Formats: sequence, C-alpha cells, structure tokens
Amino acid sequence: MTGIEDGTGTTADLVRDLLREQHPDLAELPLREVEGGWGNQVWRLGDELAVRIQRMDTDPAHQFEERRWLPLLAPRLPLPIPVPVRIGAPSQRFGKLWTVVTWVPGLPLDHGEITRGEHAADTLAAFLRALHVPAPADAPADTGRGAHPKDCTDGFDCFFGSLDADAIGTDAADVRAVWDDAVAAPAWEGPPVWVHGDLHPANVVVAGGTLAGVVDFGDLFAGDPAVDLAAAWVLLPAGTAARFFTAYGRADEATVRCARGLAALKSLFLFLMLMGQNGERGLPGGKPAWGPAGRRALDRVLIERPD
Repeated sequence: MTGIEDGTGTTADLVRDLLREQHPDLAELPLREVEGGWGNQVWRLGDELAVRIQRMDTDPAHQFEERRWLPLLAPRLPLPIPVPVRIGAPSQRFGKLWTVVTWVPGLPLDHGEITRGEHAADTLAAFLRALHVPAPADAPADTGRGAHPKDCTDGFDCFFGSLDADAIGTDAADVRAVWDDAVAAPAWEGPPVWVHGDLHPANVVVAGGTLAGVVDFGDLFAGDPAVDLAAAWVLLPAGTAARFFTAYGRADEATVRCARGLAALKSLFLFLMLMGQNGERGLPGGKPAWGPAGRRALDRVLIERPD
C-alpha cells in the first residue's frame, strides 16, 4: 500500500499518473515534492505551477472554496497567492480532490527570515487591508478559527496546563493577563470580512528579507479580522507590531486586544505545544524548530502592545 491510502501522503508516480489521466499537457513537466504540508501536500510542477492534493484533510469543501473564491480575490491582493487553474476530480486511482495552482515564489518563513521588518510590516498591513473587506453572503462561514477569545477559554486552559513548566517559565502570569484582557474585550461588531484564518510561518513566503506571498487558504472564511491580525506578533519581527497596526489603520482597541490574545494562544498551542514540543518528542506532525519560534512570538506578545 502506498501514497495517500496509508496516510503518508502521495508519491511522484501517483501525481504524474493523475496528471496524465486528466491534464496530459502538464504531465511531463518537472515534478518535485515541497517539504511540509499537513492537511494538503504540495508538489511543484514546472516553474510556474503546483499540485495541491488532499493529504490528512478529508473535507473536500476546503478545496472547493479555494477553487471558487481565490481567482476572484487574487486580482485585488498586493501579494501573490496560489490561484487554481486546473481541477483534479476524484477517480478510481485516487478518491480525493487535487488542484493545479499557480506557484508562489519564495521561501516559507519557517525556513527563512524577515530582515526588513518595517517593510514586512507595511506589506502585511497592505495585504490584510485589501483582503479584509466585507464578504458576500455566500462566502464560507467561520467554523471556529475566528472565535472570540471568550469562546476559547477551555482550550486555552487545556493548552496552558499541558505545556512543560519551562516552556513559559516566569512569564506564566503575564501570559494569563494578556489572555484575560482579550477575553474581556468587546466582540467584533462590524460586517463579516474575508479572513485567511491560518497565518503562521509555514503559510507565508519570504524573499529579499520581506514578505513575498501568502499560501494555503484552506481555512478562508468570512468573519472577525482579529484572527488574521494576530500575525502582527506571530509573523513579524520584534518592534514592528505598532507600525503594522498604524499602516493597517482599521483595528480598534478591542480588535487589537483580541488579536493579541489569539497570538498568545497560537504561540502556546501551535508553536510551543502542538508543533514544537511534539517535534522534540518525535511525535507525528511535530516541528522541533517551531518551539523557539513560538517562544520568540510569545515574547513579542508580552512586550509589544500597540497603543
């Protein structure tokens, strides 16, 4: 048993066979696996394309939504995103979805570095200003990614209590204070806006020391922008959060408080525990390098509070 049938992902032979069956004009282009990917696996196809194929994600709705909405969003966004150009239908050979998309050049931030912090802050702000516009009534609904911190307290307490004691150290009380402040912040009262929903270092690419593209829109939805604004601490280097919020220009105090709390949650859960700590223990899906990245993000959350 090989490929996605055994849960380990696809193989180059399988991807090429699928292309030969459904898009033969693309089948002989150079093909190589892109490192990473959890819900979906990505294979670079030639110089300008990629194949995005379901891996652990068993919900076809995510790729259907990307196919529908990304071609409409891409023209007004100031950074490149992966735009679907061909569709792959389930078949007897492979029973899940796959999509051929445009390739977004750059190095994923979890393997790269932002050295031009102010430029990156302005770039991220411009991208989110363009993305965060009122979404149509039939846009994908929020399935929990954009929940207000007050609706995530059980999860926060669970993650907080599950971390090794030295992961937070003497900052535990300060982390709790940031979270409690976010929980107490008023909820978003504006119209639902387009939200990426999963901005972390593996879902943005960098080039020339700054942000160069955004990928993986599998969690795209219409809702509260605070979940994306958490990227001010999660993605950007120290000392740039205030510049980001000034350039973004639309976040009121309550939204900033929520975003800061959600950044703390993501730092604790996604980086320090789920990926970093699990990677150190050799568990599936773990990423040892994400532990230090999460610690740095958490430090930024504690130190930087935009006025």
